[in-house]
Amino acid sequence: MENFTPLPAFIGGMMIGAAALILLAFNGRIAGISGILGGIIRPAGRDVGWRIAFLAGLVAAPALFHLIQGAKIEISITSSLPLLIIGGLLVGFGTSMGNGCTSGHGVCGLGRLSPRSLVLTLVFLIVAALTFYVTRYIPGVG
Repeated sequence: MENFTPLPAFIGGMMIGAAALILLAFNGRIAGISGILGGIIRPAGRDVGWRIAFLAGLVAAPALFHLIQGAKIEISITSSLPLLIIGGLLVGFGTSMGNGCTSGHGVCGLGRLSPRSLVLTLVFLIVAALTFYVTRYIPGVG
């Protein structure tokens, strides 16, 4: 791990947890990104506004960080397009099959002591570790 900064990572994690708690406490909603986005794509009722605001905040946060810190945010994608497409499809399939995404289960589900979220978060971590190993250490894959 290069450039790991524990204090900012801790503060960021606390902010994510606080945002999830506030959304649950005041809206009765879980801050899982797939569920929030799904509620915009297939709206049910009049709760689209907060969903759009939540997702806009996710998109605007890096720009706001850049304005405040003046730090350049560099993004580089080193994987091939077919691998990115396969990964995206697998994430979408897993989100549908697992009834939620990593943020929903890892942050919110574990915070609510959900046994299903504990199992799914462990599965996410194991698959992530295996994916890292395969793409980094098996020639021709990554």
